Amino acid sequence: MKGPRTFEEQTECIVEALLSDLLGEDEGFAYRSLETDSFAASNAEREPSAGAEASSTFDSVIIASRLRRLGDQYNEDLEQPAQRIIAEVAKGKVEEFGVMVDSLSKSWSSLNPELGYERAFLAVSVKLLAYLSRKVPAVARRIQLVELINGNREVRGYIETRGGWENFEN
Repeated sequence: MKGPRTFEEQTECIVEALLSDLLGEDEGFAYRSLETDSFAASNAEREPSAGAEASSTFDSVIIASRLRRLGDQYNEDLEQPAQRIIAEVAKGKVEEFGVMVDSLSKSWSSLNPELGYERAFLAVSVKLLAYLSRKVPAVARRIQLVELINGNREVRGYIETRGGWENFEN
């Protein structure tokens, strides 16, 4: 039996579920795969481990849904930032997405201190990815959201101190 997933593996499953939903891809295969992964993770988590609650379960589809609801809270205009990202990604500069997310997150969290940078970061990244998915689906697949989340120490720490993705609430 596969042991508990790493943070990186969980993030990858969540982003894949999110992209599949946003891009309207055939969920039959993806869902079966996620369901199998969720079942394995659920069984692994029933075994006591340091720092994890035995009752927690990892379900990437549910967590992706929570992220979408969080993203829905971001109501700012994304047309201009998205056009800039599309232009940069077309030039091969996929890192522009991360730069834009960081900038918009800092602005939004400074206007809404109760939200916090980490939640703003997740909300903005999901909302911007959703916007790009509707406008230019090919660009959305090229965005490296998994690396962006895994590489942000503040966001990662925020999720991990709350017990991991299993306990993420929007």
